[in-house]
Amino acid sequence: MTAPLSRIITVFERSPDRGNGLARDMRVRWALEEVGQPYEVRLVSFGAMKEPTHRALHPFGQIPTYEEGGLVLFESGAIVFHIAEHHKGLLPDDPNARARAITWMFAAVNTIEPPIIDLQTIRFQERDQSWYEARLPMVHDRIRDRLGELSIRLGNADWLDGAFSAGDLMMVTVLLRLRASGLLDEYPNLAAYVARGEARPAYQRAFAAQLALFTAQSSGN
Repeated sequence: MTAPLSRIITVFERSPDRGNGLARDMRVRWALEEVGQPYEVRLVSFGAMKEPTHRALHPFGQIPTYEEGGLVLFESGAIVFHIAEHHKGLLPDDPNARARAITWMFAAVNTIEPPIIDLQTIRFQERDQSWYEARLPMVHDRIRDRLGELSIRLGNADWLDGAFSAGDLMMVTVLLRLRASGLLDEYPNLAAYVARGEARPAYQRAFAAQLALFTAQSSGN
């Protein structure tokens, strides 16, 4: 009998999100929980992420990475796609529905996420710049443009395209980054959509695992 492959993901040793589920390893944790596959984590410090050992796994010195047997992947979207392709539960069986779910995965990281990351960048890294106050409303407006379009497309549906899929998983984790800004609350159907994602048992297990790690690391200081 062949032994199951071990899965290892790298995560922040000291997560800047304080265990709130915003670090990108959360996407991978959630995907693995949805398909019922066990995994292990390897803690990586900010310094170690830039060292050759970690860069051999992730050339840009970030997290997460994913190891499964001889396979090494980086980029959370690619990792989630790999998991969804190899385990039932995150992509529909119907070829057209499957293609649409994959499209939503790309939309989450290529269309919705960039202005959200821009907002986080200027809030936490550029607040002292002279142009901060002028630029912030423009970034807010770009995010609102995208949220408005997404809100119209979602309408009163529970999920983006029929049943929950990897597209929803990626989209929910992207939208969660907006919670502190208050922008998500301007679109009640999107806020409810995110809440449905957070209520899924697989999400709850992934969140608890990430929070427990942060709590353990913090108590060890």
